[in-house]
Amino acid sequence: MPDSTWNVRVIAAGAEPALAGEMRLAGCSEAGIERMAPKAEGMALALEQVDAAAANLLKQEMLAVGGDAALAHETWAGGPAATGLVLVGTRLQFETLLVGLGGAPRGVPEIGRAIAEALEHHSRRRFELDLAGRVLVVGPAPALMGIVNVTPDSFSDGGECFDTAPAVARAVEQAGAGADILDIGGESTRPGSESVGEDEELRRVIPVIEKLAGRVDVPISIDTRRGRVAREAIAAGARIINDVSGLQGESEVAAAAADTGAAVVIMHMLGQPRTMQVSPRYDNVMADICRYLRAGMDLARQAGIRENRIIVDPGIGFGKRLEHNLEVLARLGQMRSLGRPILVGPSRKQFIGELTGVETPAARTFGTAAACAMAVAAGALILRVHDVGPMREAVKVAAAIAAERN
Repeated sequence: MPDSTWNVRVIAAGAEPALAGEMRLAGCSEAGIERMAPKAEGMALALEQVDAAAANLLKQEMLAVGGDAALAHETWAGGPAATGLVLVGTRLQFETLLVGLGGAPRGVPEIGRAIAEALEHHSRRRFELDLAGRVLVVGPAPALMGIVNVTPDSFSDGGECFDTAPAVARAVEQAGAGADILDIGGESTRPGSESVGEDEELRRVIPVIEKLAGRVDVPISIDTRRGRVAREAIAAGARIINDVSGLQGESEVAAAAADTGAAVVIMHMLGQPRTMQVSPRYDNVMADICRYLRAGMDLARQAGIRENRIIVDPGIGFGKRLEHNLEVLARLGQMRSLGRPILVGPSRKQFIGELTGVETPAARTFGTAAACAMAVAAGALILRVHDVGPMREAVKVAAAIAAERN
């Protein structure tokens, strides 16, 4: 596994599929397409904390293959010991570059392996997830995760599913509408919310999971930040732990996943739910999120969680203002460099209300559909939603269009 220090991200890629299609229509041979298409796929990669000497060498090598590179101006004048680096070229130029880096000095081969991994990850469109022994395939068609909040203070429905019976009924309804996963949560994590006690969280979610496990043939996810809740939920029938703290809260959450074989959703959150919307700030939104998620992935691996049980989530609305949420959705494709399926949860969120003027969360269906469609176009493979039926239509159309583009 290459060092994650460099936080390599593919920040732009495109053109090859369209060129290949046009060449076929023009009657070109497949061999000709294979030779020419990589010359047209423009790519740009961003790296962080690259040793200054290595960065200068990488720039020289990139220029030598016909590409380009940008790094801090001061690096040339003996300034900082490390620098950010942006490499620009075609896929063919990157392939040529990587071949030439094998014998390079100063740790450059390791950086080359990280670049190669990021490029490979970015092109991946299908994953087989191991959910405690059950396989769930996500991609190229997106999966839907239905939301069931067993709380009295949910931002989206005001507590409609606070009791066991209505929560089970809602989940069964979502499964019937086509949900691929059911996400059960007993603690509100809306902005400004207060934490609930562990025993109360268990009282809310365990009866729901126990009843659902015997009624629906859909994997169940437990939305929790607590290791004990995760363990008891898995014993009751859950197969996924959806941790809004990204495994960077209670260490027992990762241990529970490792011991039981459950999959984990590693989500980005800036701060805590009670205070996360108080002046959130970022140096570079996507770089910061990817760095945080890489740290969570490292914790998962250290705990013994296999790669095919990891999902990543940028955390729409969790410590993010309107402009941050929009940038995440616009640049979501950068997260594909992490090599894990991307889950996005824009459903009924406040940023949609800010844009549309729709104050009632349950009435934000059309805005949610637009956000889900854009997320799918950027590479999201799991959408966490309240309105499963309408969103299934939206993501199916978005995925079909994206497949033509890709």
